[in-house]
Amino acid sequence: MARILVIYSTTDGHTQRICDRLRDVLERQGHQVTVASIRDEPVPELNAFDKIVIGASIRYGRHSPLVFDFIRRNQRVLDGKPSAFFSVNVVARKPEKNRPETNPYVKKFLKQIAWKPGHLDVFAGRIDYPSYSFGDRMVIRFIMWITNGPTDPKAVVEFTDWNRVEAFGLVIATMQ
Repeated sequence: MARILVIYSTTDGHTQRICDRLRDVLERQGHQVTVASIRDEPVPELNAFDKIVIGASIRYGRHSPLVFDFIRRNQRVLDGKPSAFFSVNVVARKPEKNRPETNPYVKKFLKQIAWKPGHLDVFAGRIDYPSYSFGDRMVIRFIMWITNGPTDPKAVVEFTDWNRVEAFGLVIATMQ
């Protein structure tokens, strides 16, 4: 049994839902799992865990600066433990952009950090127009219009492949 930290940055809560699913998978495998927001104060002590997973959402083409800061501050600990990273973004709804090596946000992210996670994945996110502010709804609809995505302002569309999330959980369970 390993002690696993799954720490995340989310914009609208969907990345947290993915982390909760990962926790369920890992606990079924007999692991002790802590899920925490990168915004939590204090962040759990990383040295108390055997494995560390970081999940981060994209909004307007960027991961939160908090993710970069967390990685920078904890680089040495992250390098010394089995670790994984996943990104959540709507671009990953497209088959040609749903792998870490083909997703533009994951590729850009990896170029901006020194940490080299042992395992990577990317999951398609969710669009929830009714929950967005007027400005966000307009910008996201425009982006979706350009990229042939859903634009109905009343639409809630989940693109996440939950079987893939669970498969990533099994990868985390066995990483060393």
